Amino acid sequence: MRVTDCLDACERADVVVIQPSATGRRAGGRPVWLGLVNDRDATVDIAAWVARGGPGVTDPPGILDLYAFSPPRRVRAELDE
Repeated sequence: MRVTDCLDACERADVVVIQPSATGRRAGGRPVWLGLVNDRDATVDIAAWVARGGPGVTDPPGILDLYAFSPPRRVRAELDE
């Protein structure tokens, strides 16, 4: 886990970005952006998904679709550098 001041998506706070593990990246996993993660149930679902392997290893629980969004283009470009 990394903590940062700003992900340039303040309107969706709290924002969490789940990065794939090395195994997940080899399997084609990409970072998953989740916004409005402000309740315990969402946190539990996210933690359980990460414990099972996260992006590229296992599909997220369907409920997380409600939180998923695409990051701002500028932020994506900075992360890809």
